Amino acid sequence: MNSSVKYWDRSAERYARRPIADPGAYQRKLQITQRYLRPCMNVMEFGCGTGSTALVHAPLVNSYLATDASPRMIDIARKRMADGPAKGLRFEVATLEDLDHRHEEFDAILGLNILHLLPDPASTIERIFALLKRGGVFVSNTACLKDTRGYLRPVAALAHYLHLTPYVHFLSRKELERDLRSAGFRIQFRWVPESTKDVYFLIATKEK
Repeated sequence: MNSSVKYWDRSAERYARRPIADPGAYQRKLQITQRYLRPCMNVMEFGCGTGSTALVHAPLVNSYLATDASPRMIDIARKRMADGPAKGLRFEVATLEDLDHRHEEFDAILGLNILHLLPDPASTIERIFALLKRGGVFVSNTACLKDTRGYLRPVAALAHYLHLTPYVHFLSRKELERDLRSAGFRIQFRWVPESTKDVYFLIATKEK
């Protein structure tokens, strides 16, 4: 188990109790995402955390697989699902690499607040492209700290080295869009919330 997974296991209970920083922006992201969801769709969310977003979207689609590398996060998500079951929703401990065999299986994939926590976002995006059916949708919400807080890079590296924080990749919006286009995606929607300018919300599609 790598240090970032250990960090999220330790932090899971605190993370689950933490209030949403900007409820208005979160609700808008949910609404925009749901414009692209259909009852016939098979959806996957990776880095789902404690499952809050999965529980909202799952009733709107045929199936919803929500994964996270942290077993403790998934434990909490399953307890939440027990309180309000959603047909077709499954929570699993898994990484994207574990799903490589499911080529072109999903109609939509969500990666929310996760790409900047991975060492190689570009290869992750290529993997997502391969997992999506033609015409599939990729919804991402990413902290692009290179644009807004680049000065924190050495601090973040030190904190990760000391096991105080998870790994953070300092991306820019331009780099993120470049990686999406290089993988073959077409960007359909962009939004930077006024209250949280670190965050870049994107919807991209795999052309038919």
